[in-house]
Formats: sequence, C-alpha cells, structure tokens
Amino acid sequence: MKILLITPPFTQLNTPYPATPYLKGFLQSQGYDVFQADLGIELINALFSRNGFQELFESIGKGGKKLSPNSRHILRNKEKYIETIDLVMSFLQYRDNTLAQRICNETFLPRASRFDSMPDLEWSFGNIGINDRARFLATLYIEDVGDLIKDAVTPYFGFSRYAEKLGLSAHSFAPLEQALKLPDNFLEGWLLELLQNHIERYHPGVVGITLPFPGNLYAGLKCGQFIKKHFPCIKIIAGGGFVNTELRDLSDPAIFDYLDFITLDDGERPFLSVLQFLQGEKNHEERLCPCERSEAIPDIATRYSPGTAQAERQPARTFPAPGGRGLRGGGNFCFHPPPAPPVQGGEIEDSSESHDGAIQHGPFFTRTFIRIDDAVQFIHNNKEPDFHHAETGCPDYSDLPLDKYLSLIEMANPMHRLWSDGCWNKLSIAHGCYWHRCSFCDTTLPYIKRFESAPAAVLVDRIEQIIAQTGHRGFHFVDEAAPPAVLKDLAKELLKRKIAISWWTNIRFEKTFTEDLCRLLAASGCIAVTGGLETASDRLLKLMNKGVTVRQAAQVCDHFTKAGIMVHAYLMYGFPTQTRQETIDALEIVRQFFHEGLIQSAFWHLFTATVHSDVGINPQKYSCTISDYPVGGFAGNDLVHVDPGGCEHQNFAPGLNKAVYNFMHGIGTDMEIQDWFDFPVPAISVKRNYVKQAIRIHRS
Repeated sequence: MKILLITPPFTQLNTPYPATPYLKGFLQSQGYDVFQADLGIELINALFSRNGFQELFESIGKGGKKLSPNSRHILRNKEKYIETIDLVMSFLQYRDNTLAQRICNETFLPRASRFDSMPDLEWSFGNIGINDRARFLATLYIEDVGDLIKDAVTPYFGFSRYAEKLGLSAHSFAPLEQALKLPDNFLEGWLLELLQNHIERYHPGVVGITLPFPGNLYAGLKCGQFIKKHFPCIKIIAGGGFVNTELRDLSDPAIFDYLDFITLDDGERPFLSVLQFLQGEKNHEERLCPCERSEAIPDIATRYSPGTAQAERQPARTFPAPGGRGLRGGGNFCFHPPPAPPVQGGEIEDSSESHDGAIQHGPFFTRTFIRIDDAVQFIHNNKEPDFHHAETGCPDYSDLPLDKYLSLIEMANPMHRLWSDGCWNKLSIAHGCYWHRCSFCDTTLPYIKRFESAPAAVLVDRIEQIIAQTGHRGFHFVDEAAPPAVLKDLAKELLKRKIAISWWTNIRFEKTFTEDLCRLLAASGCIAVTGGLETASDRLLKLMNKGVTVRQAAQVCDHFTKAGIMVHAYLMYGFPTQTRQETIDALEIVRQFFHEGLIQSAFWHLFTATVHSDVGINPQKYSCTISDYPVGGFAGNDLVHVDPGGCEHQNFAPGLNKAVYNFMHGIGTDMEIQDWFDFPVPAISVKRNYVKQAIRIHRS
C-alpha cells in the first residue's frame, strides 16, 4: 500500500514542519512505501517565480477588484517585480549570495509599503553585514507581494497560515463548509494542481494530512475535498495538533465529507491501526468492492484558471488498487465501513459479535473518529499501547525540497531570526513535558502529560542519520520543555563522538541550569534557548504553578548569557486576577532583563483559558468563571473566562508590544514605562535595579 503524507499550506517558509518526516520514518520502519510533500513551500515556489508573477498579475488585472493604493503601486511596477523575483528567490534559497550587493542597491528592488518603516540599516547591519542586510530587504520585498495577494486575491493568505480565521474557535463546522463550497480562487487552483501532480505520479491508496494549526485546517480540507471528488477510492487520514486539542469532542459528521479517519494524539499507533484495518489485518472482514467507475479528473490548468468556466471532462482515469493483504477484486477499490457495533456514550467498544452474518468487530482502531450511519463514532482500543519515544524511529526528510525553503530575516535581531532563517532539522529529544503542572497549559492531554525520553545514544544516532540525509547541521529540538538531565547527557554524547552541530530548544528557567551546565551545552553546539517568563510576577507565577521565580529566571538567563547562548522569553498578560499594577510591573521587569542583556528577544501572548488546562477545569481556583462552553459539534478548546478581579488587559497590548519591539532593537531600555502608553498607567512598584541586584547577589 502506497501512502502519501502532505502538509497543507502554510507553516514555515524556512524549514519543513516535522510531522510528516516523523510519520514517514516510522511507517517505513514498519515496511510501508511512503512519499511526503510540503504543499506550502511548493505553492510558494510556484507562485513566487517569473511565470507565477506573470499569471498572478494577469489574474489580478482581469479581476476588476477595487484595490488599495499600495496594491496599485505594486501593479504599476509589475514588470520590475517579474524581472527580479527569480533572482530574489535564488538569493533567499542560498543559491546565489553574490546578489547581495545588488539587492542592497536602492534601485534594484521595487519597493512598496513594507519599506516605509525600515530601521536604520547602518545601525542594524553595519558596513560588512551585506548578506544579512540584503536578506532583510528581500524579505520586505516578498512581504509586499504577500500584501498584494491578500488584498487582490484572497484575505485568507499569510506566509505561515491560510484562512486561519476560519479555524480559530470554530465551534461550528458550518462557516468552514460554506467557504469550502465557494469556487476555488487563484491560489487554491494552483494548490490543487500540485496535489493532483503528486497523486498521479505516486498513485497512493492512502493520503495522510497533518493539521497542526488553525491556519492549515481549511487548506487541508480543501485537499480532502479535491481527493474525494476526483480520486474517490483514496482513503484520507487526518491528525495533528489542531485535531488533538480542538476536535476531541467532535460530533458533527459533516467533516467526513472531506476525510475518512481522524486520529488523536501521537499518530504512530492510530495511523498504523487504520492501515492494518484497510489491509484486512485486523479482526474484521472489510467490505471492499471494485469501483464501477472513477470520477473524471478535469484539466487543472483550465478548470482552475480564474474567470473561466469549468472545462469539459477528460476521459476517466483509473488507478489499480493499492497492494496489500485483504484487498479483494481487481481495479479500483472502495471501502465501506461495517455496521456499527454496540455504542456507549458515543464511543465504540470492542465486540466480537457478528453483524449481518459477515462482519466480525474487534479492536481494530486506536483513538480514531469515523462516520457510521451519518453519526460520528470514536473507536479506541486501549489494549495496543503507544510506541515509546525511543521506538518511533528517526525522522525522514527525503522527498522534501530542502533547497527550496527560504531563509528570511523579518527583524534585525539575532535571536528572532532563528524562526525564519535557516533550514533547521527538527527533532524531539523527549515526549511530553517533564514538569506538566502549569495551570495555563493543556496538562490533561497526552502530548503534555505523557513524558518519555530516549537514551542520549539513540538521540545522537538520529542526529547523525539526519545530517547524513539532509546535509544540514542545524537542529531545532522542538520539545515542550527539554529536560536538563537529558540535555546534559546529549551534550556529553555529542562531544564524545565529536559531532559538531548548532542547536536550540525550549526550556524552563529552573535552577538546574547552572553556569557549568550552560557552558557544557554551549560547547556541544547550543546557540539559543527559549523559555517562559510569562507574567514576570512572583505572585502570578506561583498561582499558575510555574515552578520558577523572577529572581531565579534572571539568574538562569545570566548563566546562559555568560555561556554565549541567546535567550528568548515567552511573555503572558491577562492571567486571571492580574491587575493593572502587575501588568506595568511585568513590563518593567522585562525592560530590566533586556537592559542587563539577559534576553535578546521576547513576545507577549494574551492568556486564553482552554478546556484541557487547570484554569479551564477548575476556574474557581483562579477566582474566575467560564462564561460559555463551546457548543456546535466541532472545535472546542478555547474558552471565554470572566475575571472580576482583573483589568481590561487588551488596552495594554499596544504599549506592551511596542515596548518589546523597541527593546529587541536595542532601543528604549532607559525609558520610563509610562512612555510606551498613550493613557495614564500606574507608577512601577518594583525597583528599577531589581534584576541587576538579583544577578549581583547570585554572583557574589
């Protein structure tokens, strides 16, 4: 059985999202034939090319849509964009760095609104940082065209998301379904053409779609819709982060017009169970029949051209049934689910009773939603355990066009650029979070609460395999919180084998990260860490059960900084009972962290209660109430909470973000906190040298 794994648009431009490489590596270890595709980066490369721009501008010209002044400015300079795009893409893909000097010339790139608020380039990049300066300017150029696409083609577009608004707090599936029934726009036509090319070249029997974020959901369902219409014999399995957090109480069967199976949590066991079911290796008799006919496949180039009527259908194309045991008959195949076994509370339990005299039901699925008789059923066989982290195998990045990813610089900040610059190999050194106690986190879900690590030798074996496969020595360890003990063992193993890599990861600011450990990590290749400073208030950190204090975080950041390791801080505002005073004091603490050089970048997140967090489960512990629980049968993770003891947190967002943006550029750390707000705020109640004193006392 051939399997195609796809990542729908969009995730990251600089590096592959790791879901399909992980699943491909595992499935291949089980003997399956697997191909993977990142449709997001393929679509970007198709669109951001000379031919792509020619078709884009032609399509916009025919659209007759009223455009913004910025979009009209870009269209007036379309010939310049068409002439330069292939050169810019070559530079951003590190294929021709000699273009840096030309890109830095003010007359080379056409410029639109993204260039209006540039920082001082001499201050940001100096006289010799030509490549970085050029990469920054080329990023602005790319973002200008992104603004045009959003204005002239579809408001859904974003370089790291598509139609995200439809997936955010989507309690009902109806808005998504309504959007999916609209005609395909210019971008979607190209997307589906890319998908068709993969299917026709590879002839899969199963397509797996990862849905990690709200910004992938619509595009993933659009792919499922296309497959269902034109390749009805292909089975579609979906899973991923969005599914794991949002669809755990799924009851609307409409989504199964676009998908066949939806799996929860770690994908290895559920995906394998579905494959075994389709192949007849489970305790049942699957109903398979030859298709009498195959839906004809239209000519995509004509069918999805904007402004044209649907093309006449081509002769029907058929594909042979995927190989594997249990498939009866020749030609194409269809799968008809067996009659529903006994149901209790919406969950199908194991049964060995025969239905219709032919179907033997048994433990054939693990954490899987299916539709039976137009109702959603959840089937889970807990007798088959998940694979241990050490057993899931090494991620496999083959098939992915690693030379086509773009290295961008969105901000002149060395830490912040790690998210957009460089094709990082993504690898997890442990499963779950070893702390799993933070009250704002989804601590009841397996991706957090089930903690497992793999031996350092196994991890370094995987690192060596990935280097040999990709040729890249940069690693992003994408853990929820990398355990200090595992990092220590990993660093020692890397040094022992003399393997030179650069790596960064997410950590907790806990005292285990001593000066000596930080130096060891730096020696093994650690260049940066990210961690949660959250509300930067000891009272609130204790309330959220973070397990760290502001003083402790400052001391740990000092250890990393002295070892030459950059630090990014995740910040939070709006936690239940947080006051105006605490919000202002938090910004003052953050200012001091920047001023003392303890962190290089940071980002504010507005707190949101979730169904699977302790705040969502026990709101009374945090002096708040949940005003409304999700209804509608579809997504149901985010909650609306009422905080009578708090303040109007949204009012502080512009000032908080403006301050941190400037701090990241080395500006404003000597300014008063009031200067960042256009309304009166309380005077700070913490000492302006609190962080400096914490470091000094610790050092002494």
